[in-house]
Amino acid sequence: MKINVEKNAAAFIHMDDVHQPTHDKNLWNARMKRDRMAASIPEWEQMRDLASQIKEHALTHLDQYVEQFVTAATKRGTIVHFAKTAEDHNRIIYEILKSHNATKIVKSKSMLQEECEMAPYLESRGIELIETDLGERIQQLSGEMPSHIVMPAIHKTTDDVAELFARTIGTDPNNKDPKELTEAMRNNARPKFLEAHAGLTGANFAVAETGAFVVCTNEGNADLTAAIPPLHIASIGIEKILPKTEDLGLFIRLLSRSALGTPATQYTSHFMGPRENGTELHIVLTDNGRSERLGKAEFWYSLKCIRCGACMNTCPVYRRSSGIAYGATYSGPIGIIIDPTFDDKKYSELPFHSSLCGSCTEVCPVHINIAEQITLWRQHMVRIKASKPSLHYAFNVAGKLFGSPKWFRRAEKLGYYGLKLAPDWLVYNKTLNAWGKNRQMPAIQKETFRDWYIKNRVK
Repeated sequence: MKINVEKNAAAFIHMDDVHQPTHDKNLWNARMKRDRMAASIPEWEQMRDLASQIKEHALTHLDQYVEQFVTAATKRGTIVHFAKTAEDHNRIIYEILKSHNATKIVKSKSMLQEECEMAPYLESRGIELIETDLGERIQQLSGEMPSHIVMPAIHKTTDDVAELFARTIGTDPNNKDPKELTEAMRNNARPKFLEAHAGLTGANFAVAETGAFVVCTNEGNADLTAAIPPLHIASIGIEKILPKTEDLGLFIRLLSRSALGTPATQYTSHFMGPRENGTELHIVLTDNGRSERLGKAEFWYSLKCIRCGACMNTCPVYRRSSGIAYGATYSGPIGIIIDPTFDDKKYSELPFHSSLCGSCTEVCPVHINIAEQITLWRQHMVRIKASKPSLHYAFNVAGKLFGSPKWFRRAEKLGYYGLKLAPDWLVYNKTLNAWGKNRQMPAIQKETFRDWYIKNRVK
């Protein structure tokens, strides 16, 4: 079913007078912190250049680095599995859990597991799954997908969380103190770690040279997830592999600074094999369309993404519409260029949910030209006729209009008299002019700049 991003965005924007402004403010604060942090590092742009080059090198030699990673990880006692599709990923994890009689699991935040819709798959087969990341747990209790890569519940207010916790874990509905709400969830989650038969994590980076992988968190929940249960399963997308250990320093410096404007995450945990005393570590290396995307000359660049969310924090459209509007695991500008690779019909409206201001490109730590990618996806949607017929027709008319100076000048005159004479009910008709539904149409001057210039230019 095609995602109606316009309807979803409108639902958030018109919810009340609190959610949208708060969402916008919080994300813009993260963007400002990112800018201050970047400005404090003289070599920031050189770091971005190098990170982009490393990712491009790793992706263009991915077969070699996957093989090297598997060999090194296996030598350390890790059991590596290969998943071609999301279904394979979920089936492999279920089979591992079933073979260990594991029915209770704790899970750290993993976008790949969200992408594969792993949680409902396991729960439908009798597995009790608890999200341990605070934001992810909020979304799990809400029955919603994450709305941000780094801050999954950023679209919710403290009042929302207080009401949700009161309804689901029995807290005082009048207690809206963020610290006490966090403490309440911590107390609710801690016993789950002790009861769990297995812990599931994702990975921010994997290292071909050593077979190790790194998980970055601010809550320490990934460490507890991996350290207490006897079975640890890590889901890792093949694009997460870096060539060498020395590359990690660069990417860890970039990640949290780009995401939250902080020097580093509170916990940067390195996993290099199973723990002692009979524990097991399994890695599910997952493709799920990545190798196919890598073969697309126009669209492979999104595989460079390190999931920092900087493009989301700066995007004026995302900040006002929320991540829920995108109807997908990945939202914001990066979601616009990732989601259609999974289903270009379902997500055909996303590329048009952008102002093309280019701010996303400016902040990307690995130099993905996101704005250009969005434009290319728009062209793709027009080619496959997946965009709205009205939009297709409008762009055709605009193309002819802007391609002819004579007709463009006539349209300027027509626009002036049209807006001057037309009644408001026609100008602001939501069917004929959706743009004007929530905006005041700009005043058009009778004298155009071209007319003024011809009259006043010095000869």
